[in-house]
Amino acid sequence: MTQRLITALGFFLMIVGANAIAQDGGAKSFAPEQIKRGAALYAKNCSTCHGVRMNGPEWAIDLHTFPRDERARFVDSVTNGKNTMPAWGDVLSADDIAALWTYVVAGEPKK
Repeated sequence: MTQRLITALGFFLMIVGANAIAQDGGAKSFAPEQIKRGAALYAKNCSTCHGVRMNGPEWAIDLHTFPRDERARFVDSVTNGKNTMPAWGDVLSADDIAALWTYVVAGEPKK
């Protein structure tokens, strides 16, 4: 019985840990070079609408508030566009979009 309890507790802790990583987007695991690349892509392609520090005009989403557990939603929005945001899938590669996600999750602190 004790072994089952230990196994169940270990499984529970593993799930909780995975959930915490998903919620922060795994920010601690991002390479600095990836964040820097994302920052450069953001400055070139995104800052005009989303602001220099990811919180631009009222009509553009404040990217500091983008849910860190919704990477797929981010990729879809950037690739295919959303509302007034144009699609970037024909301009940015999947690697570019991944670098942007890295920057959004781990990049500029909100000021």
